[in-house]
Amino acid sequence: MKTKLFSSLTAAIAVAGLIVACNKSNSTGSSSTSSGTSATEVQTQSDDETQVSNELDAATNDVNNSLNASTSFSGATSYSSGIITDGGSGGPIIVDLSICDATVTTDTANGLRQIVITYNGANCWGNRIRTGVIVISIPVGVRWRDTGAVVTVSIQNLKITRVRDNKTITLNGTYTYTNVSGGLLRDLATLGTITHTIAADSVTIRFADSATRTWSVAKQRVFTYNDGVVITTTGTHSDGTNTDVAIWGTNRYGNAFESLISQPKVIEQSCDWRLTSGQNVIIRPAFTVTVTYGLDVNGDPTGCPGSGTYYYKAVWTINGKTYTFIAPY
Repeated sequence: MKTKLFSSLTAAIAVAGLIVACNKSNSTGSSSTSSGTSATEVQTQSDDETQVSNELDAATNDVNNSLNASTSFSGATSYSSGIITDGGSGGPIIVDLSICDATVTTDTANGLRQIVITYNGANCWGNRIRTGVIVISIPVGVRWRDTGAVVTVSIQNLKITRVRDNKTITLNGTYTYTNVSGGLLRDLATLGTITHTIAADSVTIRFADSATRTWSVAKQRVFTYNDGVVITTTGTHSDGTNTDVAIWGTNRYGNAFESLISQPKVIEQSCDWRLTSGQNVIIRPAFTVTVTYGLDVNGDPTGCPGSGTYYYKAVWTINGKTYTFIAPY
């Protein structure tokens, strides 16, 4: 069995936001401001944030794959054909670290130490089309397997088109990616856990209506092993009250929000790299939205659908009336 590591993730690290005042200096394009409290606007916000969060995670997975696959930058002497040994059953799991819709090159000229991921617009997974570039910069002397290794990731005009409805977003920005614990995916069965963090002060999102917003990200991802790789994601930013904030900024309507991961988000290789459980709480000054993952079309918890469809359920109350929105991810 050959599994494309993380590339098939369609997991939603969904629906995000922050309690900060609307800052028009970092919002361009569509400048209209709405209360954002209508059912349609809340659904649009939820979908925006689901898509953006999902694609940022997918990009980070590509970065991690590229770092693990490069012996020059990972510090590994070889990659043993991408085999991670299952410490439980003893059987090998073959992990393909290539990216089906991109080419990956390295640049070490003139003192540079960079990995460049160039997306080519292929629809190899059937759910999205990506173009643009990601540049990973690695300081001299740093190996990705080292404890505390930090790299800088620059996202440059990464345009994603969702195939099912042709909805587009374009991402730009820079973030730091840290291998807190050290270790490579090839060593996971032996190490037991590997911990990474993601920190971004300003990722810019341009929506299809030309509205442009800036979001911040602070997450921890813990890799463990249980019948395959398991990734558990939590938020790490503190707003003074909550310490589990994952994403914050303003939505396309100019409304401030923050998204807390109230129940850890869990992605499992044994379920074809799908988001199988977790919950976000999205705080807005006007209301709070609770979003639950790993559900069926009726909004009930379900088992692993593999390549089938998972759904999330968003629930919020405004003026004494409770709304429920169920959508696929």
